[in-house]
Amino acid sequence: MNFISKHTLVATACLTIALLAGSGCKDQLDVGNPNAPTLSANVNTEAGLISFAQGGVYINGFANGDGWLGDSYFSLPWGYSALMADIVGADASNNQVTTIGVPDYIILDDGTKQTNPAPQIGIIRAYNNRASSGAGNNPLYYQWLNMYALNNACNQVLATVDKISFSGDASSKKNTVKAWCYWWKGYAYASIGSMYYAGLIEDQAGATNGNYVLHDAVITQSNNYLNLAATTLSSITSTSDYQSMLGQLIPAVNQVGLGGVPTVEVWKRNINTMLARNIIANKLAPFVNGNTSATIAKSSTSAMTAADWNSVLTLATNGIQKNDIVFTGRSTAQNYFFSPTGGTVSALTTNPNTASTFKISERFIQSFNSGDKRLSNNFDTKTMYKNNYTYTTRYSMVNGGNGASGVYVYGNRTAGAYELYIAGSYEENALMLAEANLRLGNIEKGLAYIDDVRNYQGAGVAAVAGTGLTLAKAMTELTKERRVALFSRGLSYYDSRRWGWIYDIANGGGSYGNTVVTTAGVVNKNVTISYNFLDYWDVPADESVLNPSTSGVATQNPNF
Repeated sequence: MNFISKHTLVATACLTIALLAGSGCKDQLDVGNPNAPTLSANVNTEAGLISFAQGGVYINGFANGDGWLGDSYFSLPWGYSALMADIVGADASNNQVTTIGVPDYIILDDGTKQTNPAPQIGIIRAYNNRASSGAGNNPLYYQWLNMYALNNACNQVLATVDKISFSGDASSKKNTVKAWCYWWKGYAYASIGSMYYAGLIEDQAGATNGNYVLHDAVITQSNNYLNLAATTLSSITSTSDYQSMLGQLIPAVNQVGLGGVPTVEVWKRNINTMLARNIIANKLAPFVNGNTSATIAKSSTSAMTAADWNSVLTLATNGIQKNDIVFTGRSTAQNYFFSPTGGTVSALTTNPNTASTFKISERFIQSFNSGDKRLSNNFDTKTMYKNNYTYTTRYSMVNGGNGASGVYVYGNRTAGAYELYIAGSYEENALMLAEANLRLGNIEKGLAYIDDVRNYQGAGVAAVAGTGLTLAKAMTELTKERRVALFSRGLSYYDSRRWGWIYDIANGGGSYGNTVVTTAGVVNKNVTISYNFLDYWDVPADESVLNPSTSGVATQNPNF
């Protein structure tokens, strides 16, 4: 990857040495000459490697180049996911955030059809060029940039680790570092393969190739590295050296709440959740207009099979359990890898809707069941934001919530208060178990998992298990709960895609029964929406122009 690899070596070393000075790790960082960092001079001790490996993830992966809107991977790339899933809206001109989530057309309750004069696919392709990237107007650029920077940083650590002398049980410490890199490489490939039509397999530090492969091959490579991480963890023999090493790789600021240092077995459960996600996120499981047998006529992926659902069931059964340590992030007042007020979708949505960057969507709000305490604890209707698209909303997200005890809080702009789920979570894993069971005919068992997630987040709503719901009604509860429970976790677009909602109505997709408020304040409650979004993004021009395909695999999605 030309546009990253030519910069990564110096950037990684330099950024790592300057990394997170406020996180309690500065004694790890004073290695070599910070004014002229090189791998050989600065990463030649155990402390130097730890610093390097930590920075490669949290700086190169999550805080690299995302200052155009918010300040991290979790505000801009994840913001596009939330926008396209109609979880939030926006009116900022930065990076096409105000256009990328606008559907092709809507049909209001009275039959009036409103058509978008600049459909999303045309906008994306008009701005997928290097000049637009430089001007902050190419949405396709950022996730690719972050994840290949993360991947290459891990390649560099892996190329270095066996050259370093370690104290204590050297083998266990080295294998901890290797598992760390394999885990994050699996994460990076999952992010690329789940969003882009094609990608590159790059497993040597600084290496470049034009051998593009389709997104499913990138997901296969993600699975390979996640499984390799689990195998490597199994070879660790010293628990104390493992805990010590991983405790230094994870910034201290993240080791609160459900963050911390997972045991080997807990980390393996995290891996299983991510393996299950890789299946679910990248295959179709259409549920359109209440039809569990819906099909999508034109897409870039295939449909889930019973075998796929059984694989998800097996993995998620061995996935993250309630109160397991998971990979989280926390903001700090300074020296952060994401800021408390601009580093996440949550932070950019928390504020009165007339002042927030992202506006909570009416379609998100309608996913709450009547009486859900998460709704009353996190949102108010004190102000109304009006927008000519579908972004008009009566709701604002309250900073820190309204104080209800035991109820999940969606947003908090105080430094360190918001728990960012970087990878899997208990709720995600439980809801995968719910959906797999529903799809395999175990309706009551699936509904019980939905109830459990609602209880876990303090929703306070009546149980749905034992109420005799049909599969279609049960799936409605599942889709609503995934939207509500997994807000600001980077998953919402994948859900809308696999359920078929982002596809053109002419191809079997679309979304029905939606609430849309007009600028005149008219509340429509049965609106039909045809989003017609690009399901897997084209490779950004910053890559495809500088590094043309030599494999015959297209870098522009040919299905749209």
